[in-house]
Amino acid sequence: MTMLDGENSQNGISFTQESIALDGMSFTDCEFRKCKLSYSGGEPPTFDACRFDGCDWRFEGPAARTLEHLKGVWAAGGKGAVQALIKDITGAAGR
Repeated sequence: MTMLDGENSQNGISFTQESIALDGMSFTDCEFRKCKLSYSGGEPPTFDACRFDGCDWRFEGPAARTLEHLKGVWAAGGKGAVQALIKDITGAAGR
């Protein structure tokens, strides 16, 4: 996993075929090509004017458990609640 030298903010960098831990990171005008991007449930990363090409988004630890919980809610009959979250995420709730 690429650790970015203790810097939490990256600006104008191109990453290619790297594994990057996203928790607590901020990226501005960065490009990610065929990277493995991992989020573990810590402070959410921010992306501003970034580009992504062929990346693999991974959710680990608490983030993965949250997704498993949402799958369980869906399976237990909470489909509407999960769909409402998706609408909120995509901005479709206000349409």
